[in-house]
Amino acid sequence: MVELTLVGGPTALIRYGGLRWLTDPTLSPPGTYDGLVKTTGPALAQDQLRPIDVVLLSHDHHADNLDPAGRELLTDAGRVLTTTAGSRRLGAGTTGLEPWDELQLDEVRVTAVPALHGPPGSERVTGPVIGFVLAAPGEGRLYVSGDNASVDVVAQIAKRVGPIDVAVLFVGAVQIAQRFDGAFLTLSGERAAIATELLGARKVIPVHFEGWTHFTQGLDQVRSAFAGYGLSDRLLAAERGQSVSA
Repeated sequence: MVELTLVGGPTALIRYGGLRWLTDPTLSPPGTYDGLVKTTGPALAQDQLRPIDVVLLSHDHHADNLDPAGRELLTDAGRVLTTTAGSRRLGAGTTGLEPWDELQLDEVRVTAVPALHGPPGSERVTGPVIGFVLAAPGEGRLYVSGDNASVDVVAQIAKRVGPIDVAVLFVGAVQIAQRFDGAFLTLSGERAAIATELLGARKVIPVHFEGWTHFTQGLDQVRSAFAGYGLSDRLLAAERGQSVSA
């Protein structure tokens, strides 16, 4: 059983395998952070998130994935898993992982998986990003995509890891006109639907589609894309502050 509470943007509190996991903490109030404009604060106060056993941080170098208040919260988490480059920047208390690295946390096996934050060849500009696959006895596999825009990367993950039960997909179809001719930096609704088919996912929970001005698609566009692919029954959407179970 996976229970997810959407805090806002890419930030979700997940209960899985007896642990409490927090994805990409963005907990600051509305404002401009490193040139990115945040329009809403978190739906839950920090005290409502604690205790946090593990933070799954796809990358630390973009404010819409780790803002100042989120950075402060890292010290309260039992473990912080992120990229090796991010771990070097963040320092003590963090664990850096490369794609396909594995580690065991209580009953949960964590596998770091690749992510591509833009079109092919964008890595040198957008920097390293990872996703995560969690597996626990008696539980289906849980995939947290991080800021990945590539369905080819999803296909690689599906081939190597196997079918995914529940996928938490970072969507929003982020586009920045000055970068890569406006190519997507995260999944669009259509790409999320394709990813769902590739993964064989029973349920997909979208995050990272609201709260910042650079998202070009919201939940309505994701719903429309899933309907177009005949996948509406697999989409499990949470509103801010709402919990869903799969």
